Amino acid sequence: MPNKDVIEKCKSKLLSAKEDLLSLRRSTAAEITQPDSGGDEADQSIRCINEVRTVELNERIRMQIYEIDLALHRIIEGTYGFCEETGEPIEIERLLAIPWTRLSIEGAELRENISKRYARG
Repeated sequence: MPNKDVIEKCKSKLLSAKEDLLSLRRSTAAEITQPDSGGDEADQSIRCINEVRTVELNERIRMQIYEIDLALHRIIEGTYGFCEETGEPIEIERLLAIPWTRLSIEGAELRENISKRYARG
């Protein structure tokens, strides 16, 4: 189980990452809302491709913010740092590297093996 110092470091990293993602989302939203400036078919195709990529990026940002919010909620609840798969404490090095993680290394391997088993299915 992580001690208070580790939890505070992780919380700080989570809040910083969330702010960075929110800032990135604001800047990408501004790109989407820029008015269409016409152009030939090639220009319009490129613009369309860029819009699709921006929408996909925003979805990844949204999911990452969701994971961060879940981690912050686990800190409040007192369940932060425990693997959802095994119930065991998550490695401190892993928490510091990926503070929003819900799985220990063992738990991630278990979940991956289950996914592979069902994918072959």
